Amino acid sequence: MTDFTQYQGTAGALSAERNKVLRNTYWLLALCLLPTVLGAWIGVSTGITRNLGGIVGMVLFIGGMMAFQFAIYRFRNSGAGVAILMAFTFFMGLMLSRLLGVVLGMGNGTTLVMAAFASTAGVFFTMATLATVIKRDLSGMGRWLFAGMIAILIAAVVNIFIGSSAMMLALTALSTLVFSLYMLYDVKNIVDGGETNYIVAATQLFIDIFAVFQNLLALFGIMGGDD
Repeated sequence: MTDFTQYQGTAGALSAERNKVLRNTYWLLALCLLPTVLGAWIGVSTGITRNLGGIVGMVLFIGGMMAFQFAIYRFRNSGAGVAILMAFTFFMGLMLSRLLGVVLGMGNGTTLVMAAFASTAGVFFTMATLATVIKRDLSGMGRWLFAGMIAILIAAVVNIFIGSSAMMLALTALSTLVFSLYMLYDVKNIVDGGETNYIVAATQLFIDIFAVFQNLLALFGIMGGDD
């Protein structure tokens, strides 16, 4: 009986810790919206990223994202990690502003942005809910999602030189699916205790959410844009 009581106590403590990490992750994610919106607003207002297209824009985007992720991981156990995450989300907002400016320039641009935001929120809510109810171990999903992400990245680089609209549309749709599943995987990883650092967890989920929003915005702009 004593062993069973100790087991219950340990299980309860682990569950409480995981819930704390998940709660702190969601709070930090909400906070990340502020610098992201600020960066996007500055980018759209000034047009600073207007000419960052093609291979140059991709290299800057990926290089900056990797550098920030490295720094966040390096300082993940201190307040500096939160500050770097805020700077990272500001940078991502700037990078988003080029696409945002194009969509907002359409006749129904504001509606498309709101639709992309609402759809992204719906995807996140669905995946987060699924992550809390699915009992199956999803850890093996990570390598398949990573392989899919790399394949999409390589195809996107190739398409810069090919310039195929059909290929771009297909890659955008596929990327939306991959990062939607990444949301499920990353939340499930927190729920199962695989990720215990809420700064790292918030970074991973922010990237997932950002990618889904960016791709949905591009899809809505391509398919529903009103010149």
